[in-house]
Amino acid sequence: MKLLIAEDDLHIRQGLETLLESEGYECIAAADGDQAWQLYLQHEPDLVLLDIMMPKQDGYAVCRRIRQHNEQLPVIFITAKSEEVDQVLGLELGADDYIKKPFGSREVIARIRAVARRALRPVAGTTGNDSFVMDDLQIRPSELRALRADQVIELSLRDLKILRLLFEQRGKVVDRDALFNHCWGRDYFANSRTLDQHISKLRKAVERNAKEPRIISTVHGIGYRFDN
Repeated sequence: MKLLIAEDDLHIRQGLETLLESEGYECIAAADGDQAWQLYLQHEPDLVLLDIMMPKQDGYAVCRRIRQHNEQLPVIFITAKSEEVDQVLGLELGADDYIKKPFGSREVIARIRAVARRALRPVAGTTGNDSFVMDDLQIRPSELRALRADQVIELSLRDLKILRLLFEQRGKVVDRDALFNHCWGRDYFANSRTLDQHISKLRKAVERNAKEPRIISTVHGIGYRFDN
């Protein structure tokens, strides 16, 4: 999922890029409204984060232009302005949600996931049956979550990529390079612990017992495998 981040504050913009890329999103970033509009036309993002107070064009103006071009694209405003009139104006322009400064990383991820779920929700009259099962876990990509009995597990896009790849290659070893290239989209140094740390975190979320995994098995020195 490709995100356009339009934010004139360098530290906030870079912080959002780092946070969202760590969650598996592909990010493109703009420092002002004109650049945001040009990057939108060039890259056709799947979701847009728009700061309201930006140079050249403010977020409202960019949102208007986006809505004239695409009525369905999810748009989330980032703003330090909390007055009700500003929120009403943003919603009237077609914003799907607000993130108010200052914000925490968990809030940002939660709001993006919620808006993305609504955008990914199957159109009425279609089955939308893209779910798959690993052990006793039902994984629902269009909802960005997995289910085990009454337990709901929130997943990032990168989590889904890892699980989908292991599921599609079930019974086979998926080596580290294949996982990096498919799930990160770029090569890492051989001594990187990024993959192992992410797998460890994912296991804690999806396994009944992370010390005796049934979904993500380690093949030492090579990679990982799903056996069922």
